Amino acid sequence: MSEIDPRELRNAFGAFMTGVTVVTAQDEDGAPIGFTANSFTSVSLDPPLVLVCLANGSSNYDALAQAKGFAVNVLAENQKDVSNTFARPVEDRFAAVNWRAGPHGSPVFDGVSAWFDCSMHKTVPAGDHLILIGKVEAFENFTHPGLGYARGAYVTPAAEAEALSNSANLTVSALIEHQGKVLLVDDGGGGLRLPEAKVSKDGASAALTRLIAQSGVTAEPGFVYSVYQDDARDTHHISFLCQASGESATYGAFTELNATTLMDITDPAVCTMLERFAEESRMGNFGVYYGNHVAGQVRPMTSGS
Repeated sequence: MSEIDPRELRNAFGAFMTGVTVVTAQDEDGAPIGFTANSFTSVSLDPPLVLVCLANGSSNYDALAQAKGFAVNVLAENQKDVSNTFARPVEDRFAAVNWRAGPHGSPVFDGVSAWFDCSMHKTVPAGDHLILIGKVEAFENFTHPGLGYARGAYVTPAAEAEALSNSANLTVSALIEHQGKVLLVDDGGGGLRLPEAKVSKDGASAALTRLIAQSGVTAEPGFVYSVYQDDARDTHHISFLCQASGESATYGAFTELNATTLMDITDPAVCTMLERFAEESRMGNFGVYYGNHVAGQVRPMTSGS
């Protein structure tokens, strides 16, 4: 099994808004087991550690407490049915998904935003839960936007976009990222900017989809990364963080966000946003900005309870 690259792992952790996951393992007879959870958290990059929390009353408690490892499947926005299936006492949960044994042996699903196959590093009793700490032995990260859950309802990129589409004079930009580089385009005046477009009657999701198609990049619409009112241009601005599967583009180029590049960003608000993105990429911990083009606050994307 190949050694984990810390940078690639950090990018994978930061590639999605941590939300709904399905934790899987094998019982002592080799049968697959799993449950829905939203308490997946990255712990360390060196060594690469993650944790999930298991309720003491779970029917999977004994099997997972004694398991040699587990996998975390980060569900995509179109996998609500998978989340519901693994959250209920269904007789054969795994009949609802296409899955295979991961490199370390735990079940990993097709069509997810990411999966992490882990060996069991440590278990820690904590009140009415057992904390499972796993060492990441293998992982894959995909472009599918993730499925979130908040206040009793699922949250998806499409739902976020349409909720904001009623604003007048709305501009959408695509913060398309691949391994720390961001797609930037010529602003027509010697500077650089993000791909952006005015939102028409068909909504923000359609505008974002068009931007991605025009760039020639293989990527899918992602989560809202920044929302602000641009008083200088009398418009509202939404920027979506999208993951690309490669650096091939027909419009613009993927560029490292170093000091020289940031000096070429002509929109001060976008420059500030990209400075934040560069810092959060290094930390692997992302938030959402709310405010105007001058001041606001960053609300962290939490991992749930």
